[in-house]
Amino acid sequence: MDKNSLVYQTYVRILERELIPAMGCTEPIALAYCAAKARSVLGTLPDKIYIDVSGNIIKNVKSVVVPNTNGKRGIAVSAAIGVLGGNENAGLEVIASVPEEAKDSLDSYISETPIEINHLESDCILDMIVTVFKGDDYAKVRIANEHTNIVHIEKNKEIILQKDTNLSVDDESETPDYGLLSVKDIYDFANTCDVNDVSSILDRQIEFNTAISKDGLENDYGANIGKVLLKTGNDVRTRAKASAAAGSDARMNGCELPVVICSGSGNQGMTTSLPVIEYAKELNVDKEKLYRALLISDLITLHAKNGIGRLSAYCGAISAGAGAGAGIAYLYGGNEKDISHTIVNTLAISSGVICDGAKSSCAAKIALAVETGIFGFEMYKNGQQFYGGDGLVVKGVENSIANFSRLGREGMRETDYEIIKMMTE
Repeated sequence: MDKNSLVYQTYVRILERELIPAMGCTEPIALAYCAAKARSVLGTLPDKIYIDVSGNIIKNVKSVVVPNTNGKRGIAVSAAIGVLGGNENAGLEVIASVPEEAKDSLDSYISETPIEINHLESDCILDMIVTVFKGDDYAKVRIANEHTNIVHIEKNKEIILQKDTNLSVDDESETPDYGLLSVKDIYDFANTCDVNDVSSILDRQIEFNTAISKDGLENDYGANIGKVLLKTGNDVRTRAKASAAAGSDARMNGCELPVVICSGSGNQGMTTSLPVIEYAKELNVDKEKLYRALLISDLITLHAKNGIGRLSAYCGAISAGAGAGAGIAYLYGGNEKDISHTIVNTLAISSGVICDGAKSSCAAKIALAVETGIFGFEMYKNGQQFYGGDGLVVKGVENSIANFSRLGREGMRETDYEIIKMMTE
């Protein structure tokens, strides 16, 4: 692929904006970021906080441990730690460096400060508004559609920023066209990419995600899915599942190490990368081959998830499992056809796994997603596949991806409403 082509440059830009560090689960961290930004606009520590959040934010903040809060969970905690100690200029690392005095004062601040939480009815699946007050003064910040996409800033009735919620976090002219993602071009890009254009991005992904996985296996986090898996065996297939699950064990339960996310999710970032890294070690491939396999897995994950959206009732780890399976297929010498069938086989097996919020069981769903990705590859390697007409599978990998995306985006919308209703009753 020509380095100067639109597709090549778009893929590099997508990787640059997607594979970024985040410390903590991205929904509570986005809420902390929104609150930190509102406090900054107000210019002082607020004495009252109003929080309006869409159902999927409620779902994904409810049960996960927020880092640097001494093990606390929830919407009020996420906003309060952002207000007290968040760096409003640090994006998804907003609470990576919370001062000790902010941690120490968190309990008293929450108990003494009125914090009102409301369910925000919104056309945006990812939507939050934090309004902070000091006496008669107030500041309001809204984030919509992407975790750091600020669309509204207001102070004392003065509108400081207002933009369409359909615009991304980038300037409109700089937003890459995700519609250019296709399995054919992803395979071509991965094979021909100048690794110097992507090595720093991928090195950070390898370093950060490997470190949090190691921490998850060495310490006690949540249900310890990674450790449980390793007790069942130590083959590469089990290690691949355990490495990704252990990272989620740690991340869902307050680990203060960063991860490199994918499609706005740390769990997806670990699912798409760590199994590929584990298989690369087993196969003793060189660094360049690992880079190219990660390009496959990351971009396939983004392609499979793009039509669904950042948040939904559809577990995003399934898309990432398909990406990991594709990356592993590439490590074994798989071509575009092998990768295409791996993706279709994977999605045909495990699509429909629900997202009922961020919490300890995400690690087990990740293990399932990785297993399915590996099995999807092994099916095709052994001459087996699902054909058009088998459920949602249709002829052509792009058509099948579109069908499963429609399932997650449209078909499971009512499921999402019911999950949120059950979780908030």
